[in-house]
Amino acid sequence: MNNIVVADVFGKTSALVELGSAINADVIVDPYNGRSMNFKDETQAYNYFIEHVGLDKYLATLSKIVKEYSDECTLIGFSVGASVIWQLSQMKSVKIPKVVKHAFCFYGSQIRHFSKLTPTFKVKLIFPKSEPHFDVSTLRYTLAKKQKVTAIQVDFLHGFMNTYSNNFNQIGYKENIALLQQDINDASNDGTA
Repeated sequence: MNNIVVADVFGKTSALVELGSAINADVIVDPYNGRSMNFKDETQAYNYFIEHVGLDKYLATLSKIVKEYSDECTLIGFSVGASVIWQLSQMKSVKIPKVVKHAFCFYGSQIRHFSKLTPTFKVKLIFPKSEPHFDVSTLRYTLAKKQKVTAIQVDFLHGFMNTYSNNFNQIGYKENIALLQQDINDASNDGTA
């Protein structure tokens, strides 16, 4: 099974490559086609992403890449990467549900705008302790009722897995890398997430 990491607004960074290595990722998909952006902070990264890429274009990029796979894969996304995975999960293209077997989505805050969709593959949503623009617990509860969805809430903030984020948390990172490694292993071995 292939593991595909889907980057946040910072794109492909050395920290994301290191994370990918820790979970045996085969590919890193990012909104800037592998170009190093060297953003000074999250605000600059977010504004650039919104102005030059956006969710729709990023979703099209991810969809194209996934459709090129013939082997099964697991998607692991962060922030906007998690949000585009969530959108991809509803696509009824014959290819996508056959190829994507599992997805792990960390702090995809834009998922709140697409809460009515129904995934065609298994998705585990990892929400932060809180978000400034919506009630995380309510969204988690709503989404956890859907088939093929597991939704949990952790005691860390949005960005806790990204060393470039103001909310990076070393303890949360280590705990969730270990959990992610186990979840990916379980998904590969027996089809559960």
